[in-house]
Amino acid sequence: MGIASPQFIVNQKGKRTAVILDKEEYDALLEDLHDLLIIAERRSEPTISFSKVKRRLKKDGLL
Repeated sequence: MGIASPQFIVNQKGKRTAVILDKEEYDALLEDLHDLLIIAERRSEPTISFSKVKRRLKKDGLL
């Protein structure tokens, strides 16, 4: 996802102080942030191998 058309608000010295994004871009950034927070929270949890996940999904009829 690239930011297509950001607009900046600048102060009297021309320094960027804020940005305006399309609602869709803002929502996508919030979703990405949420995903990263979940990853960070679950970092210490044990991992499951891909093959084990596939077996579980097949067993549950989801794959």
